[in-house]
Amino acid sequence: MKTVVVIGGGASGMMAALSAAEQGHRVVLLERQQRLGRKLLATGNGRCNLTNTAASPAHYHGAEADFVRPALEAFGVEATLAFFHELGLLTVEEYGGRVYPLSNSANSVLDVLRFALDRAGVEQRCGCSAREIRRREQGYSVLTDAGPLEADALIVACGGCAGGKLGGVTDGYNLLKPLGHKRTGLYPSLVQLLTAPELPRALKGVRCPARLRLRAGESLLAASEGELQFTETGVSGPAVFDLSRAAATGGEGLTLHIDFLGRSEEETLALLRQRRTAFPDLETGEILTGMLHNRLGRMLVRQAGLNAALPLRALGQSDLDKLAAVLLDLKLPVRGTEDFDHAQVTAGGVKTGGFNPETLESWFVPGLFVCGEVLDVDGDCGGYNLQWAWSSGHLAGRLGA
Repeated sequence: MKTVVVIGGGASGMMAALSAAEQGHRVVLLERQQRLGRKLLATGNGRCNLTNTAASPAHYHGAEADFVRPALEAFGVEATLAFFHELGLLTVEEYGGRVYPLSNSANSVLDVLRFALDRAGVEQRCGCSAREIRRREQGYSVLTDAGPLEADALIVACGGCAGGKLGGVTDGYNLLKPLGHKRTGLYPSLVQLLTAPELPRALKGVRCPARLRLRAGESLLAASEGELQFTETGVSGPAVFDLSRAAATGGEGLTLHIDFLGRSEEETLALLRQRRTAFPDLETGEILTGMLHNRLGRMLVRQAGLNAALPLRALGQSDLDKLAAVLLDLKLPVRGTEDFDHAQVTAGGVKTGGFNPETLESWFVPGLFVCGEVLDVDGDCGGYNLQWAWSSGHLAGRLGA
């Protein structure tokens, strides 16, 4: 029987521990915090978006985006849902293929994993950090806060540095570097964009569907659509999160283009003319009432440079053209993103070229495996990152079997 030490008690680490225990090994799971899965409890706004039915390599990023394919094929969405259903978790699929626990609580996901770890006999050592990994003639010695721990095989599942307040750390990068594994640059992803504050601050709390484009000059860096939310300092929401990786890595001089209607210019002008004809005495500030949130509509009228107090009959074609332009392409200069403490995911990580994608074992150090966010793999918003945690954790835990 091998002794397998898993460093990191997050989603991928717990899955890796269960997968290794399935192979009949003695498994010790180390977690630096006082309890397992703390970051898991915060996912999906506390609801835990545990996977997405559309999970495929197309939804992942990194220097070698196709690196995820073997893990996803070995333990994909169907296998993941079957695994959780066998543990007693009931799930429900929502818009965009997002899957949540029926209870609407991330605690349900963590609870069934904890029960499974107990049943499998996994030794859980919380409040115990791994400080250093030393190679032995046979296996490894992991130096921990509680003294050295000997292991025949080792799985590093420390996560990334996103969500520092919930346990995001650089431990994994630091542990792997002396063993010959380098990392890429690190950037916050699935995070709020910071914009010129005047407009967002006035709209704080307003949510709406929108089509978004992120540009650097004339170059299109990324595009998305979905829910947009205005905040005190910028914009947030799922559609924004999908652009945040490109914003974090895209350099200076970026602009966010927002389309609130998703219609052609001709259709938009027809709507505005129809409103002017139907309500000639209505104040211009109310022209978008019924189309958009009231605060947003009045703000866009001001952005178009129109006098909100004038009756609609006073608007000429050039006025309608100006309003249509901001409805279909409101431009917000991007000043950056929020930091790692506010990010859900780390873009970048340990270089995947140092690991066999079929097993997640190090090419340099036999018996050393990695999984989860510590690698240079990050997914889109919508359950893709947790699916990578489950898939990679399950593959790493097999120890090349």
